[in-house]
Amino acid sequence: MFGWIIALLSGALMSVQGVFNTQVTKSSTIWIASAFVQFTALLVCLAAWAATDRSSLLSVFQVKPKYMLLGGAIGAFITYTVIKSMDMLGPAKAAMLIVISQLTVAYVIELLGAFGVEKQPLSIRKAVGMAVAMIGVVMFKWE
Repeated sequence: MFGWIIALLSGALMSVQGVFNTQVTKSSTIWIASAFVQFTALLVCLAAWAATDRSSLLSVFQVKPKYMLLGGAIGAFITYTVIKSMDMLGPAKAAMLIVISQLTVAYVIELLGAFGVEKQPLSIRKAVGMAVAMIGVVMFKWE
């Protein structure tokens, strides 16, 4: 149950962050806003690490395969694409499309067992659920 609460909180925070970042972009540029977002995230993470963890900062480089270290670089493009989509589509439509994309890609990763994730069998129930979600996006977008 706690995992559900954390996931719901994550989605809510992502939506609020997207709106905030889009507004900041109106006072600067998208790359300056994205850099600011990533820099403030770094500061918060370092403060949390200093207050709670104190394990070696360099232990992150022990990860294998090394391409897993690209998460931060991907994060910069996530920030950019969230800002652009919210600016162009509005928060609700953008968030729905983002969530559908996340769900679809995550499910494909599970089906393929990609990136070290345990491979899962195809589930008709999950596929139908994803199709229903996609139909919901189309209905929501329909004007």
